[in-house]
Amino acid sequence: MIRRIDSAPGLAPAIGPYSQAVVANGFVFTTGQVPFRADGTLPERFEDQVRVCIENLRSVLEAAGSDLAHVVKVTAFLTDPAQREEFNRVYAEYFGEAKPARTTVCVDIWDIPFEIECVAAVRAELER
Repeated sequence: MIRRIDSAPGLAPAIGPYSQAVVANGFVFTTGQVPFRADGTLPERFEDQVRVCIENLRSVLEAAGSDLAHVVKVTAFLTDPAQREEFNRVYAEYFGEAKPARTTVCVDIWDIPFEIECVAAVRAELER
């Protein structure tokens, strides 16, 4: 069974023909989350942008029946190599000892400071 999450509560709706997450075979596959709040604003400081982005990711995961503790793989797209240290510091606050597998690349992605996507296991008690 495949379940699609078109719009997670508290987030701006998807702006294109895609789902914010897809649940399949006990896993959640998220679309890339960006550091914009639901009202479209972007925090000024990079560390706050990272927090908003991960909180957006958390919201999508929870809507899909998972959470940050069940993340198994993260892909992060930074736009400046200088972001890495600050990104890692804030990222560690959220993932701590869970330490999912991660790929981090530096790319040019329009007017977005960075983006994060992940794969997570559905929490057993919520698996349908």
